[in-house]
Amino acid sequence: MIYHIISQEAYDALDDIAPYAADSLKKEGFIHCTAEPELLAAVANRYYQKQSGPYLLMCIDEERIGPTVRWEESNGKIYPHIYGPLNWNAVEQVIDFPRETDGSFVLPPGL
Repeated sequence: MIYHIISQEAYDALDDIAPYAADSLKKEGFIHCTAEPELLAAVANRYYQKQSGPYLLMCIDEERIGPTVRWEESNGKIYPHIYGPLNWNAVEQVIDFPRETDGSFVLPPGL
């Protein structure tokens, strides 16, 4: 399982028929993900803590991803990057990404 962080606002604006193309796909050529749940909160707190609104986690079955997935180093860690629009049948579930009152993210229970 790999995970992708998305704002509730961005998710609500998606077309559930067209494949998912994150802003990073247009800007950097891939969709950022992580495979290590313990890194999720750290990544979210680094990049999204000061952003308002709720966030979600897309839980993605790597075996069902249509585009190429490359495991690449960033900041001393290895992350899966999806090089193309993500097909919806690879998304197993979308869950809330809880936050503390100070805006910091915490790992959802059971993840």
